[in-house]
Amino acid sequence: MVTSAPAHAYAPCGKKAPDKDSSSWRATADGVNMRSGSSTGCSINGYAGSTDKMDYHCQTEGAWSGGSAMMWTYARNVRTGVEGWMRTDTLDDFGSQVDCGF
Repeated sequence: MVTSAPAHAYAPCGKKAPDKDSSSWRATADGVNMRSGSSTGCSINGYAGSTDKMDYHCQTEGAWSGGSAMMWTYARNVRTGVEGWMRTDTLDDFGSQVDCGF
């Protein structure tokens, strides 16, 4: 019998996300890399510092590793305009609560 891992919707490197989250902008990161996909294996698009306000777009799972996956938030750095994925456990409020839908 062949079994497979459960289906999950992570964002591969290069995947952008729609702005579905209408919450207010806030400074919640403190030295967080903004990546091109929901994996630490994806390239770094930019950086979010402690005073940078983030415009959250939505959240999704990361790539599976060791039988689990972290949640990731896609956001735009309001100061720099850079967009990217950040692990929710690196954000003070754990990022967006709105699912990306992919």
